[in-house]
Amino acid sequence: MRQSRILGAAVLLAMAANAHASSFVVTTNAIVDAVDSASRATSNLSSSLHDKKVVRDAQDDAASFVASQGDIRGVKLESALAYIRTEMPQLHATDEQLAQAILAI
Repeated sequence: MRQSRILGAAVLLAMAANAHASSFVVTTNAIVDAVDSASRATSNLSSSLHDKKVVRDAQDDAASFVASQGDIRGVKLESALAYIRTEMPQLHATDEQLAQAILAI
């Protein structure tokens, strides 16, 4: 009887460890995919807006926005965000992603 309990406990422990590892892999893959797509969008955006004065002038405001986690929204940043969204309506990026792209220019 004791041996079957030990065996049962070992099987349950092995199944729990396998489920945890599988969950970790799925979570890690989702995070990596999200970071990769955000990085690609930021890279494409920053290269296409490099020469736009309204966007370059918003770098200080973008830095304040990113550093304050969105609490500080300067006038130049708002103008740059409006310009970007007008010029690239197909772009579905958050204000945070756009601010980071402005900083990358």
